[in-house]
Amino acid sequence: MTPINISAQPRHDWTLEQVEALFALPFMELVFEAARVHRAWFDPSEMQLSQLLSVKTGGCAENCGYCSQSAHFKTGLKAEKLMEPAVVIAKAKAARDGGAQRFCMGAAWRELKDRDLPKLAEMIGGVKALGLETCATLGMLTAEQAKQLKDAGLDYYNHNLDTGPDYYKDVVTTRTYQERLDTLAYVRDAGMSTCCGGIVGMGETRRDRAGLLHQLATLPAHPDSLPINGLVPISGTPLGDQILAEGEKAIDSIEFVRTIAVARIVCPKAMVRLSAGREGMNRELQALCFLAGANSIFVGGKLLTTPLPDMDDDSRLFHDLDLKPMVMVKAEVAAPEAVPAE
Repeated sequence: MTPINISAQPRHDWTLEQVEALFALPFMELVFEAARVHRAWFDPSEMQLSQLLSVKTGGCAENCGYCSQSAHFKTGLKAEKLMEPAVVIAKAKAARDGGAQRFCMGAAWRELKDRDLPKLAEMIGGVKALGLETCATLGMLTAEQAKQLKDAGLDYYNHNLDTGPDYYKDVVTTRTYQERLDTLAYVRDAGMSTCCGGIVGMGETRRDRAGLLHQLATLPAHPDSLPINGLVPISGTPLGDQILAEGEKAIDSIEFVRTIAVARIVCPKAMVRLSAGREGMNRELQALCFLAGANSIFVGGKLLTTPLPDMDDDSRLFHDLDLKPMVMVKAEVAAPEAVPAE
């Protein structure tokens, strides 16, 4: 195999074949290279701690095949209205007091409606006043909505690509891949940081996983946060039922670590977040993911509608791995990455 030039400097000219070649590296070499890249930009003993709250649960018009909140599937989840700002701010304060550094607010919408902007702006402003970084995931945005969220104090906007472009049609048909890319462009243009990643273990191939990371690595600016979610199979969802019927793990553990490592290499400055599915990972698998470049996790016992490890378990893991919360960098001075001149 021709040696791959793995640089710690961000680049935007990755080909799909090069990303696939990274996946194919011997496991020990891949993890070593990812750890080397990680250390070029971050203190490997530091971990960013974020907490995510579902501020509007269920009833989503999208048909994402993994999601319990879709109105298309019968999962037993009851649709709820948008929370009141005072309730959200109180939960954010509790999250901050529990050690969270970033507070993320998620709403099960296909797209944001203008009528909800005033209430969301109040939430965002109240959370930011607590000294927390603010993040939201509210579905598709218009350019003007992105500007209004930025003006309200939103630091990060999450909008995942979910999977590679070739497998996308097998996951969701109510929103196009280009619509996802358009929302990310509006977020960047408004001056907000992007949080964008995907889900693995949905029946996709390795080439599809490479396709997802290739898309992220060739965006005009790499995601500032890159969440890698392991599918949590939920009964009543098409993809969940498929995995549950097969009675096998959604994705092999070693392959999951490879995905983390490749994400770190192709988006070296991103916070690579170990997201959904962590509750089902043992300590050793999480440690391997951290070694391979994951440096951000969700805490708080719940991720939207799926479980997370208990806070005490996370504290013990941090103690045993000699990890510590990341030193905060104020979002106001953290500019999105610029594309190098040709």
